[in-house]
Amino acid sequence: MVRVLATGTFDLLHPGHLLYLSKAKALGDELYVIIARDSMIKHKPKPVIPEAQRLAMVKALRMVDKVQLGSEIDIFEPLCLIKPDIIVLGRNQFFDEKKLETELMDHGIDAKVVRIQSFEQCELCSSAAIIKKITQRNKSI
Repeated sequence: MVRVLATGTFDLLHPGHLLYLSKAKALGDELYVIIARDSMIKHKPKPVIPEAQRLAMVKALRMVDKVQLGSEIDIFEPLCLIKPDIIVLGRNQFFDEKKLETELMDHGIDAKVVRIQSFEQCELCSSAAIIKKITQRNKSI
């Protein structure tokens, strides 16, 4: 049984998220998803949607087998419990694959890191684009 792990913020679900998760699921038998905790997101603006709601939305997706919130202390903590065979990164996630593989080994996690190169091209295929459109619409009202 091949266990695949995908991670992300998953703020304002959109077609890009669905493509990422379906490509991740296709790599194995079980898809685990870790939802980033609000307190751990430092590389971009904080999510609009609260983490509990983001968790519930991703949990409802049929391609996802198990989902949980990440750690508020160490991003590797839940990975040690899940023991994934493959960790999937999205095309626009900021992790460096080689550095991540080294850090995984340092934590005793023997997982292959795969970056999904597919990318959904549409006007509202990112949370930032959705927020921008809503903001522009509200300015014109």
